[in-house]
Amino acid sequence: MDRQSDPSAQQSEPRDPRDWVKLLSQYRDPNWKQSWFEVAVTAIPFILLWVLAWKALSVSYWLSFALSLPIGVFLVRLFTIQHDCGHGSFFASRRMNDWLGRVLGVLTLTPYDVWRRTHSIHHSSHGNLGRRGIGDIHTMTVAEYRALSWLGRLNYRLYRNPIILFGFGPSYLFFLQNRLPIGLMNMSKYWISAMLTNLALFVALAIMFWFGGWAPILIIFVPSTLTAATIGMWLFYVQHQFENAHWEAEEDWQLHDAALHGSSYYVLPKALQWASANIGIHHVHHLYSRIPFYRLPEVLRDHAELASSNRMTIRESFASVRLHLWDEQSHKLMSFRQARAIYG
Repeated sequence: MDRQSDPSAQQSEPRDPRDWVKLLSQYRDPNWKQSWFEVAVTAIPFILLWVLAWKALSVSYWLSFALSLPIGVFLVRLFTIQHDCGHGSFFASRRMNDWLGRVLGVLTLTPYDVWRRTHSIHHSSHGNLGRRGIGDIHTMTVAEYRALSWLGRLNYRLYRNPIILFGFGPSYLFFLQNRLPIGLMNMSKYWISAMLTNLALFVALAIMFWFGGWAPILIIFVPSTLTAATIGMWLFYVQHQFENAHWEAEEDWQLHDAALHGSSYYVLPKALQWASANIGIHHVHHLYSRIPFYRLPEVLRDHAELASSNRMTIRESFASVRLHLWDEQSHKLMSFRQARAIYG
């Protein structure tokens, strides 16, 4: 019998976020055939679209540019596979995860070992007001914002402006910031990861230039990368920036509470859910990051409580762009206007 139609199964659902960990562990084992299938159905179209876009350069630059946009979509999916590799969830073998992740890191402009470490920090500290700064979108409390000078407030408002956050931000993050091991500058391991990724990327661009000049770089590579980066930034934003998100002072913060209540379930149409490799099922991912992305829908199928938790539709997600400050009194994310109306 389907668990969602079985009342006794629903009544036995864990209520404490910590109790979910043992239950979700049954979904952690990857299927190597399924994993390689997911690589194939993502990488093959990605390569074919690149070939078509390159050939289209001799016909129309606009046609080639148009093809760069779906290339960016498949690049998002490749990044999500890299993301699973970083969590050690895509293959049973750590070595297989790491080497596939490093190869994909060149395509996504993201040094794998650097990103894996900073993303691990994100998972271990998200929602902790005392440990902000690495692997997250900077979020200030109302009190912190009100204590700033006018210049400090201006800087923060500019940072949270959608034009900066989703326009300039993705370009800066993937083309510039990722070229250095930001946040891990004092460790040689992460310098090696960043520099080897940069070297491989330089060689790839040099070969591209040798055979096609600037056209494939400017008309295919740059637009497809920016498309993927912007989509990725948006997905990361809505996964953690919503009105009833979860933030606590360090002394009150608890990992599993933050995972379940501080991450959204972004409800997407099937095609977009496939293209983003189920990353919208983010509350489950944070509760148990070792679950391969292709098994996340199984969790929602089997557990009605998780399927109904922190749901956010596309329409609802647009409203989150207006939320900028965490209010420690109401335990809600609010806009600058709301904060001014309440606190002056």
